[in-house]
Amino acid sequence: MPVHLDGLCVNGRRTHAGKSRASLLIGAAVLLAECSSNTTTVRAQSALPPVTVDAPVQRPKPARASEQSSRRTQTAARQRNRNSASAAPTLSERAAAEAAAQQAAKLGYRAMPSATTLRSGASPLDTSQAVNVVPEQVLKDQLPRNIDDALINVSGITQTNTLAGSQDAVIRRGFGDNRDGSIMRNGMPLVQGRSLNPAVESVEVLKGPASLLYGIMDPGGIVNTISKRPELYQHGSITLLGSAFNASKTGADGLLDITGPIGEQGLAYRFIGYGVSEDYWRNFGRHREILVAPSLAWYGQDTTVQLNYEHREFIYPFDRGTAFNPATKAPLAVPSTRRLDEPFNNTWGTSDLIQGSVEHRFDQDWKLYAGYSYNTETFSANQLRITNINFTTGNETRSNDGTGSSLSNVSYGTSYISGSFWLGDMRNEVVFGGDGQYRTIYRDNLIRQTTPAFNVYNPVYGLIGPGSTVSNSDSAQTDKLGQWSLFAQDTLHLTERFALVGGVRYMDYDQIAGRGKPFKTNTNVSQDKVLPLGGAIFKLTDQISLYASYTQSLKPNSTIAPIGVVIDSNVAPEEGVSYEAGVKFDLNKRISGTLALYDLDKKNVQTTKTNSAGVVELHTVGRAHSRGIELDVTGRLTDGWALIGSYGYTDARVTASDDLTLLGKKLQNVALNTASLYLVYDFGTVLPGQLRLGGGARYVGDRPGDSINSFFLPSYVVADIFATYETKHQNTPVIYQFNVKNLFDTVYYSSAVNNLNVAIGDARRVSLSATVKF
Repeated sequence: MPVHLDGLCVNGRRTHAGKSRASLLIGAAVLLAECSSNTTTVRAQSALPPVTVDAPVQRPKPARASEQSSRRTQTAARQRNRNSASAAPTLSERAAAEAAAQQAAKLGYRAMPSATTLRSGASPLDTSQAVNVVPEQVLKDQLPRNIDDALINVSGITQTNTLAGSQDAVIRRGFGDNRDGSIMRNGMPLVQGRSLNPAVESVEVLKGPASLLYGIMDPGGIVNTISKRPELYQHGSITLLGSAFNASKTGADGLLDITGPIGEQGLAYRFIGYGVSEDYWRNFGRHREILVAPSLAWYGQDTTVQLNYEHREFIYPFDRGTAFNPATKAPLAVPSTRRLDEPFNNTWGTSDLIQGSVEHRFDQDWKLYAGYSYNTETFSANQLRITNINFTTGNETRSNDGTGSSLSNVSYGTSYISGSFWLGDMRNEVVFGGDGQYRTIYRDNLIRQTTPAFNVYNPVYGLIGPGSTVSNSDSAQTDKLGQWSLFAQDTLHLTERFALVGGVRYMDYDQIAGRGKPFKTNTNVSQDKVLPLGGAIFKLTDQISLYASYTQSLKPNSTIAPIGVVIDSNVAPEEGVSYEAGVKFDLNKRISGTLALYDLDKKNVQTTKTNSAGVVELHTVGRAHSRGIELDVTGRLTDGWALIGSYGYTDARVTASDDLTLLGKKLQNVALNTASLYLVYDFGTVLPGQLRLGGGARYVGDRPGDSINSFFLPSYVVADIFATYETKHQNTPVIYQFNVKNLFDTVYYSSAVNNLNVAIGDARRVSLSATVKF
């Protein structure tokens, strides 16, 4: 049915994901170490640690906020025991006790990876690849507004083409793009433009080629967003937030999050509702969005079932930013708030996500996981496009473009068994299974229309309306990808300290892409591939391990645009090969991190070249190379101090190309150096609540703004601060939070498509929120 948003209508068209192979669920099995007691998933069958209810030892310093939360839960437990001394704890009581035990770890930025990222519950110290975590409490403190904002805490990550602010676009270790299939929810792929919302609890990044576990992928890695799950004790919160970029650019958010048990048999629910309406920080535009996210879970004796759904409606400014003068290499000399397009430049649409999973534990060693996900998004956009600027006179030529009735969807299923067994005196931890995926990206009507000139130094807006002329040759843009795979991985513990890792994926895939009315096929590929993985782990102590790995990735070459030939199975796919080594640590279960060195090579990169006869030729002899060092640390330094920090050195260049203008050039939007550091101090009880203050900054070095390095985006430092104060009003807990993002109102440029499309980072934003907990 049509969805109306801010006076705009979006036809919520849906198509079936297509092939039944997309629901492929293949079982398979072997060892997996017992799930860590730190996992955030509450399982009713797990034996909870005893909760100490003795009076705490008095200390001269004030109690921390985390200690106060734990004590409140313990006091409630004492009262329940007095009322029913002989009764066994209920599921809700046990879940509340476990939540209290985890609260201090969360406030201390304790990183607790999800089992879905590595397809196992193994400790990061027992794996041969780097996984960086942005914990739940970091998201609560920093209030990131999109996935790029959250990933400022992770080394070696920069932004690339966000399609004018409507798509997640993340470069990892030098590689990545929007719609590259690298953004996940609970280990299953998304196609929706924006993946971070209030239904997400934490964010994890698996670095390097991840094709063994995830199939077709760029070699930089994957970003896994983890959903908030239903919990077996009743609690909830309501949050109201007001924000302002300046006195006239304001907004408001509202969030309801409630969860609890249904009956007494392990069934639980969660409901998240969210709405935002805020002015855009530049001279026009508005962001509006609603989210409805119900979920159910059943925690049985040996089985856990999860079911979650998200529905979003949104409208974003479609803003391609500013322009850089090719002669001076400097940005256009106009205020950063001045847009170069028109107020009708917007993206609007809807997205829906449904996921289900079952985890069954056969015994202490073996378990089965099966999951299915379907994600779809429809959107339309007005995209007034800058085609040229005279930087002396300010005259700007523009094309009144647009996209109508766009549809993306992905259907994905996976099933695998994990467990452990002994082979002589050697322990094996194995995971094996299969997955299937069918993804469609479709752009129905592409609008291309000429429009009168415009002067950026003396702008007069509102003289034109959205374009309406459909270009048949550019329309019906279609990209369909299907893949079906089997995979297996074994961690062979030769001794208590030393283990070898080996794995393999067999993958069969096909892809069709093209465009035009009538439709013209420009890609028609059907191939299969075997991808290996190898690694080694040496544990120096129970808290420090060394690791090394060899991994591969694969991504078929494709194009929707006509290039004179059809890309078929004779055209080799892009292949990535990575060597990585490093050290991981988890010191006293307080502070954890990874230091990694890597060397990554990507070959068969697709390039085109016009020959002497004027015909465009396709070549796949391009090669890109990335090498670097990454350091990520998160956790609690002392009882009061917590931190999350990172540093990344990424040297990414073109090492082979038929086009000599690209040879040796740095990869676009990749910074040689990135760094971040955020610190939080917990003051404990103050006046008479709990006070926490935090802040930090991120640094991004200069980056090429285009593939031939004709101009560079300057380096920048952006600082943020926040404060939270938890108190009570008539015995009801209330948390006040104050945030300032971009504290010094720094003008910075986050990414570029070319010199006429350079994204500008958000201006200073101040927000104040109140959360009532019940």
